[in-house]
Amino acid sequence: MGSDLEFITRRRLPVGAEVIPQGGVHFRVWATGCQRLAVVLKGGKGFGANERAVRLQPEGNGYFSKYVASAGAGTLYCYQLDDRDTLYPDPVSRFQPDGPHGPSQVVDPGTFPWTDEAWPGVRLEGQVIYEMHLGTFTQEGTWQAACHELAELAQAGITLIEILPVAEFAGRFGWGYDGVDLFAPSHLYGTPDDCRRFVDRAHALGLGVILDVVYNHVGPNGNYLERFAAEYFTDRYSTEWGKAINFDGQCAGPVREFFLANAGYWIDEFHFDGLRLDATQCIYDRSAEHILRAIGRRVREAAPGRSTLIVAENESQQTKLVRPSAQGGYGLDALWNDDFHHSAMVALTGHNEAYYTDYHGTPQEFISALKRGYLYQGQRYKWQQQRRGTPTFGLTPATFITFIQNHDQVANSSSAKRCHQLTSPGRYRAVTAVMLLGPGTPMLFQGQEFGASSPFYFFADHHQELAPLVRRGRAEFLSQFPSIACPEIQRRLPDPSDPRTYEQSKLDLSERQRHTETYTLHKDLLRLRRQDTVLRAQRPGGMDGAVLGAQAFVLRFFAEDGHDRLLLVNFGRDLHVDPAPEPLLAPPENMSWQTLWSSEDPCYGGGGTPPLETEDNWHIPGEAAVVLHPIAHEEIHRA
Repeated sequence: MGSDLEFITRRRLPVGAEVIPQGGVHFRVWATGCQRLAVVLKGGKGFGANERAVRLQPEGNGYFSKYVASAGAGTLYCYQLDDRDTLYPDPVSRFQPDGPHGPSQVVDPGTFPWTDEAWPGVRLEGQVIYEMHLGTFTQEGTWQAACHELAELAQAGITLIEILPVAEFAGRFGWGYDGVDLFAPSHLYGTPDDCRRFVDRAHALGLGVILDVVYNHVGPNGNYLERFAAEYFTDRYSTEWGKAINFDGQCAGPVREFFLANAGYWIDEFHFDGLRLDATQCIYDRSAEHILRAIGRRVREAAPGRSTLIVAENESQQTKLVRPSAQGGYGLDALWNDDFHHSAMVALTGHNEAYYTDYHGTPQEFISALKRGYLYQGQRYKWQQQRRGTPTFGLTPATFITFIQNHDQVANSSSAKRCHQLTSPGRYRAVTAVMLLGPGTPMLFQGQEFGASSPFYFFADHHQELAPLVRRGRAEFLSQFPSIACPEIQRRLPDPSDPRTYEQSKLDLSERQRHTETYTLHKDLLRLRRQDTVLRAQRPGGMDGAVLGAQAFVLRFFAEDGHDRLLLVNFGRDLHVDPAPEPLLAPPENMSWQTLWSSEDPCYGGGGTPPLETEDNWHIPGEAAVVLHPIAHEEIHRA
């Protein structure tokens, strides 16, 4: 069968258990924390009788490896370190059928019957992202159940699904950001092939799928990486959630290899179309090549012939993440735009406490966010008492992901209510129009498209010692909001470990039929964005805006043929603009403006839309958004 060195050079991943085409399994693990290491095999479920230990051979560099002819796909195994009694799952396990504390299972990724050979991948321009948490998107909370809903999402106008982290974590439920087996899709949602089947079906429907991954920390329960090698982590940096990953210290080479392999693994073996990188501001690296740039390169390499997309969350708003390598950047594709969200929430609710302090929800903020991406590009930021952000000049509008809901922001409140429950219907429709028609890349949070009534709480099922600490930590985090710090609110905060907190967060998909006004609003806006060549362009410099009143503004989308579009937005009461000395309001020569779409259409629950431009100048309805397009004067006369 060949030497171990030959097996190593033929492996898909540098570490883990890999099925050999001619039969058997090659095991390889990095473990600097022990002198001897054995793989304990068992063909059935769990451990006990019929266990067999096979000693792996040390390679002399912290790695141990061994070819085992009797093992195969489905074999359960774990590792024994220095002949101790305690057994540990594989740090690179491809599946944990009994959770993170149980045995690992050998998986053969080459047996899945993919049907997406012609799938080209995804590019940033034109995408509409849908953030999905597998456990709460359906009542069943599985890949299989979610798969049945893909056609409906595609029909609604979604083009790209962003799956919250699915790496194996402890407990019966959780957000997924406490993953501990980073190569193993959680057994709570199904098997690895169920995950593959979801992606394959999405591609058949024209939907892309990217995966949220966490490379800034590892979860607190079920994390056995340090038992194998303490060098996985470093105390040179700190994060809010646990020990920082060692990307640049002693023995960082195998750590970097581990995470780079993980980034490529999801693209190669599961055909994901890219990654969303969580909290990149807490990924610390002073190496000659930052790990984020290396991750971007590995993702591209893992998808030959396919386009991929890498989205970064970055609280400090560092645009070098998406700048080209030639300009000193990391070459990623897109950034979450928290500034847009924060302005929108202040406009919707009227509250600007805690991290909303530096936002007023004014028309100029919306115009600037849509034109420039980030609002804070180096100015002073009172909430953090320091400068925030970096310049966005030269970046395309699509680079910035705009949203008014996501998993964090819905949950970061006392009641975890959705936006439409915190404001008036008209104002909600107007803000939704700005987000979905603006030149950024819009993102919806699951259920937003039909006005889901279910909250989305923070939930995490931890053991009895850890659960109270998590609950206390969550309450302390939310106390940055003075309103939530009140004792009467603190007493009402839901317990993250209570199964009811999780169950209440599940969507009721039958609300699609009951909330037809909201669902129709989103579908119509996405259809308009998709079909109108001017609104879908996302060209640099393709939009300008002007303030018309304390809560009103106009956005003008420029067409190459001169047939521009206007989006008039008013978050306040009815506004009479007279006089109207704003050039953006002027129609193309020999043409007049006509309503193309209005948030006040009765099918959305609105009260109707009379002409905006009259002999008495402009009348802009309150709490509304209206799209206008130009028509020739002779067409008006014929009408």
